[in-house]
Amino acid sequence: MLNISNNQLHKQVDLKNFKSGEKIFTKEYYKALNKFLLVFAVIGFIILFLPWTQNITAQGQVTTLTPDQRPQSIQSQIPGRIEEWFVREGDFVEKGDTILRISEIKSDYFDSRLIERTNDQIDAKTSSVSAYQGKVQALKRQVQALKQERGLKTEQTKNKLLQARLKVQSDSIAFEAAKTNLKIAEKQYERTETLQKEGLKAVVDVEQKRLKLQETQAKLIAQENKLLASKNEVLNAKLELTRIGATFADKISKAQSDMFTAQSSGFDAKAQVSKLENSNSNYRVRNSLLYVTAPQNGYINKAIKGGIGGTFKEGESLVGIMPEKYDLAVETFVRPIDLPLLHIGEEVRVQFDGWPAIVFSGWPNVSYGTYGAKVVAIENFISDNGKYRILLAPDEKDHNWPTAIRVGSGARTIALLEDVPIWFELWRQLNSFPPNYYQPEGGKKGKSDVKK
Repeated sequence: MLNISNNQLHKQVDLKNFKSGEKIFTKEYYKALNKFLLVFAVIGFIILFLPWTQNITAQGQVTTLTPDQRPQSIQSQIPGRIEEWFVREGDFVEKGDTILRISEIKSDYFDSRLIERTNDQIDAKTSSVSAYQGKVQALKRQVQALKQERGLKTEQTKNKLLQARLKVQSDSIAFEAAKTNLKIAEKQYERTETLQKEGLKAVVDVEQKRLKLQETQAKLIAQENKLLASKNEVLNAKLELTRIGATFADKISKAQSDMFTAQSSGFDAKAQVSKLENSNSNYRVRNSLLYVTAPQNGYINKAIKGGIGGTFKEGESLVGIMPEKYDLAVETFVRPIDLPLLHIGEEVRVQFDGWPAIVFSGWPNVSYGTYGAKVVAIENFISDNGKYRILLAPDEKDHNWPTAIRVGSGARTIALLEDVPIWFELWRQLNSFPPNYYQPEGGKKGKSDVKK
């Protein structure tokens, strides 16, 4: 009623006395709803104290456990032109099987007899090395012969020098004797001349003594000439020694210079031989690279560079291959704030794309369709997407992963952390706090170890 009038009808008339009023005002409304709400509130309150497993959810994809098992592209180490394909997409190949044949596109390698001609050059240079070695040996013998000849010539000249010195000594003695004879002759002449003046000697005797004095003076001059000639022979012998040393030093130096030149040319030829052998080896390896082979057993995924006659650069991908045998793993990415909460060996639940699952992230025991995994590697450097990469391997204690999943398919991961009450988790989520930081005990990793 609008209560416009001051006369309130419901106070003056008891509506419960009427039959319709009795049915309406005596009935209790929402009794079942109130009971339901009361029971729901009690159950909800109890649920708030149930355990909840904190977790970190992330998106990832299926990969392989080791790098050599992951899909790869096959490149050519040299640029070339595609000539022939030996496989089709989807074929299985074994390690070493030929995938395609290519040809050279550089003019330096067009010669079909390149290796043969290089071998000829190596043989020629090797012969040149042998010739230089022979020349070096000949020059060594020549140097040795010159040294021996120099020794003999030196000894011969030394003997001549010794003879000249002995002759000088002999002539010097003879010269001194001539001087003595001259003095005697002068004294005899003087005495004879004195006696002649006194009349004791004849004039003939004086003339004889004068003649003898002159002969003695001539002998002295001749002996002096001999002495000077002998001294000159000594000087000539010394000069000959010097000339022999200089002459043979020049000859030996020239022979040694020729020997060193031959050695240098031999070393240069030897270096050229090594260079040609290196080039020959490179040519052989390059020829083997004209056939692109499979690096391991696997399946041809896709021909990245198709057709015939197409050219490519070195290092350019030609075909993709998937290894035959591989161990599945999952790579997932977590936020930097969650990284300290993860440890090697941590338990993780994985949900694969295409496999139905009923997931309760906080109650992993009641989830359906998820598979167990463990953390095997944590990247220490942030990825391009601003998150850290985590590598997961199958948990051997859990169910085996599906055999039909393929590398590259999507996956959703749930890393299991510490058990807390639901009310605490709700309070944490409302306040945007991170999960509780903890360290697994005893060096063991994972949620089960924390419970212990």
